[in-house]
Amino acid sequence: MKEEKIIIPANGYLMLFIAFSVLIGSIFLTFYKENAMFALLLVAVFIILPGFIMVQPNNSRVLLLFGKYIGTIKKNGLYWVNPFYTKKKISLRASNFDSERLKVNDKMGNPIMISTILVWRVKNTYKAAFDVDNFENFVRVQTDAAVRKLASMYPYDNFADEGLDEDITLRSSVNEVSETLEKEIDERLSIAGIEVLEARIGYLAYAQEIANAMLKRQQATAIVAARHKIVEGAVSMVEMALEELGKKQIVDLDEERKAAMVSNLMVILCGDKDASPVLNTGTLNH
Repeated sequence: MKEEKIIIPANGYLMLFIAFSVLIGSIFLTFYKENAMFALLLVAVFIILPGFIMVQPNNSRVLLLFGKYIGTIKKNGLYWVNPFYTKKKISLRASNFDSERLKVNDKMGNPIMISTILVWRVKNTYKAAFDVDNFENFVRVQTDAAVRKLASMYPYDNFADEGLDEDITLRSSVNEVSETLEKEIDERLSIAGIEVLEARIGYLAYAQEIANAMLKRQQATAIVAARHKIVEGAVSMVEMALEELGKKQIVDLDEERKAAMVSNLMVILCGDKDASPVLNTGTLNH
């Protein structure tokens, strides 16, 4: 037997009625007939009692007889089975697993802290019970291994100065990374009959020893990008100003005056502080 076998045992309510009837009958006959032989029926009742099984919704019972797999009960209700069966309870409900924060290296070798949130449930009770030693511990260990592998496949973020141009990163590509993680974990847990319902990164950050340096780096990158936009806008505004002044013939500027005007406008538009106006009562040459 290598596959899961679903069985439906005898109705527990019927056997409960029979056991109760035998119990009452044995007590009555023992005292009425005054024959101790009828007391043996009590022994039969106590042998029957261990065979009763209550299966709640989204639970199962794996049945064994002296080491031999008999089958799995998945339908909820009250049942009666062979009293000598060994009954192992396995929950079929969805379970959450929040992994510990692991320190791993991303694709660029930067140490990062990462954890995952996994939603899983048992799909094949035979594999969960017999193909692995402890399926709950198996889920934890294989999830950690999958997270370590995932972190080494992608960089934490893109940095232009390293010539890195990745379409998928751990920080920005949440959906793509989650799909890859879910597929990786599902392949690892299939041997234990585990179905992965969802897998997502729960925590992601640089490791403490490089967190401050990377924060400064990100800030510097943001400042450079902002300055680049400011300069582009300033050049466009200066160009528009010179064009409008020439078109409307408000003032006739020679090359020297244009250069001075461009310089002043660029300083005002690109500066990070408010400009202080200076009145020039002379000429540019005096």
